[in-house]
Amino acid sequence: MKERMQIWLTIGLAAGLAALGQELPKVHTSITINASPVEPSIDHRNKEVFERTLFSRDDQIFHQLNAGINAGQHEGGGKSIEIRRFGFNLDHGGVSGGMKILVDNVQQNQTTQGHGQGYLGSLKSLTPELVQEATLINGPFSAEYGDFSGLGVVHIRLRESLPDQFTVRLQGGSFNTQRGFFAFSPDWKNIDSFIAYEGSHTDGPFVKALGYRRDNLTANVTRRLSRNRSVGLKFNGGLNAYNSSGQIPLDLVASGALDRFGFLDAGDGGKIRAATAGAYFRQELENGAVWKIDGFATRSLLDLYSNFTYFLNDPVHGDAIQQHDSRMVQGANAQYLLPHKTGSSYSYLTAGGNFHANQINVGLFPRIGRNPIGVTTAANANVSNGAGYLQENLSFFGGKLLATAGLRYDAFRFDVRDRLVSSHSVAEFTGRWQPKLSMAWTPTRRLPVTLHANYGRGISSIDARSILARRDGTKVATTDFYEAGFSSNWQRFSVAGDLFWIDRSNEMVYVADDGTLEFLAASRAYGMEAKASMQVTRHVSVNGGLTKVMNAFYRDTMPRTYVDRAPHFTANAAVTLAGWRGWSGSARVRAINNYRLEPVRAAGHTVFDMSLTRRINRHADFLFSVDNVTNRRYYETQNFIESRPYAGGAAITGIHGTPGYPVTFSAGLTFRFRGK
Repeated sequence: MKERMQIWLTIGLAAGLAALGQELPKVHTSITINASPVEPSIDHRNKEVFERTLFSRDDQIFHQLNAGINAGQHEGGGKSIEIRRFGFNLDHGGVSGGMKILVDNVQQNQTTQGHGQGYLGSLKSLTPELVQEATLINGPFSAEYGDFSGLGVVHIRLRESLPDQFTVRLQGGSFNTQRGFFAFSPDWKNIDSFIAYEGSHTDGPFVKALGYRRDNLTANVTRRLSRNRSVGLKFNGGLNAYNSSGQIPLDLVASGALDRFGFLDAGDGGKIRAATAGAYFRQELENGAVWKIDGFATRSLLDLYSNFTYFLNDPVHGDAIQQHDSRMVQGANAQYLLPHKTGSSYSYLTAGGNFHANQINVGLFPRIGRNPIGVTTAANANVSNGAGYLQENLSFFGGKLLATAGLRYDAFRFDVRDRLVSSHSVAEFTGRWQPKLSMAWTPTRRLPVTLHANYGRGISSIDARSILARRDGTKVATTDFYEAGFSSNWQRFSVAGDLFWIDRSNEMVYVADDGTLEFLAASRAYGMEAKASMQVTRHVSVNGGLTKVMNAFYRDTMPRTYVDRAPHFTANAAVTLAGWRGWSGSARVRAINNYRLEPVRAAGHTVFDMSLTRRINRHADFLFSVDNVTNRRYYETQNFIESRPYAGGAAITGIHGTPGYPVTFSAGLTFRFRGK
């Protein structure tokens, strides 16, 4: 019976991966792929990627993910990163199709957030050493994922236990950076568990010290009730506070009037408090079927202090604002996986449902320093999203042809109560269907080449407050993503490539006059991707990838209007050393081209990073890393806006940006005791 279950689960896993274009793997029980991209639409990063790197900033996690993702700090510190992909600027993760990010099935994109739709600030509580693996899907090709999945999904799964009972990492580095990681993972019978704390502080290279303090607590307890049944509890909590230099006018930097790491508003910064508790259940049945059920509740508070235009609109008090977001979130997921046989074909059925509800107190306040001096907007929003989906994976001709068809439906309810004008309240309902189709064909086993074709429709919801201003406007935009490509594995060498075509029903833009978002015209982007890896020797491997957007524009415009604020070329490459006389490490490069910021162009950049790990003995490792090895002068995010930097001064129009860190050194020690 055990062998039968393993065969069914392997067939199901193979078909499930094939649904996303994955080549049929050899029989094994893990889907973790160490360093070899093997097909166009899905990537994996396993725990070693995160274990052997010293992290001091949040955006560094995304530098490890790569996969055509360009991510940068938006204001130089603790604020959510800005994401750009496939020629679209996703802001903080939730617009222009969005990129859905989950940690253990908990959605990180916050709907109707005080600072942007789909805001990803909750990722601040993610501790890299606890990552088991990260799965990256290029587009909306899986029926399992709904809102914000139009331009891809990143699903991060955390460990359930650690290999040693006690783990300690201590590190320090440039710019008054200190960080500590402490974990206890007891060796209990039938229980996998850990409790871990991460504390860090850095001032960054800024004239106004960043003062970024982060404290995270994460815990897990998994009880194996039987060989095929387990239940668990998870907890994650985080506190962080920081100052910010904001986005400063680059014309002032070029003239020497302002330091590249200078600031204009002493009050910029933020503070965030959040905690999530969850429970999960897994049951494997005798016929190979699997039940998975989980639920969670989150409480979070955010206060963000920003000033984008300084004294442009209010020459006396300035344009500084406080954005407040206080929310409760509840969510649940249920999934049933059934391997079965349809005629002579092996099949794998996935059925499930999701529920996600937010109760939000959100407001915008003018401020001086960090003291509010009035109220601009204040509202209570209740946003709920329920969904159901089915997906069937089929295997034909001994696994040479793998096909998938899926369908998902999402229903939304937006209920907004304006606390300033009681008559300005609304409750609206809407929903969308999302079909999914995929095929992978290997013409002959003699030639290790697989052809892939994927289609998926994804959705992205609008900020609930925007419905007040536009009752008859679009509430959910769709993203139709088409992808066709190939993959090949030749012993030590693998390569994959694809062409993509992305049609979006509406682009989302920020309306400055009332602080809301609005869906506008339809858009289109198309281009190509390529990635490859090679195992040079037993200890040395190389890998890399690039994404090239050939065009991104608004449809039905004449003369043509182009989508801006995102690079059209993104590339990454790495040389990795593993297990050579106690040494491991990597040298990495990431690059983007200059890109359109109407009516000018933002500068691109090429940045080199490196890291080394030396095994001292079985209980201790020494780690060393250098970011921006060549000390490249660049800007992580750039926007073209008008501002008045000084009270009584002249208004200027030009690029405002956040500087990238200069060369940065980190060193640390990892200690492990009482291995299991």
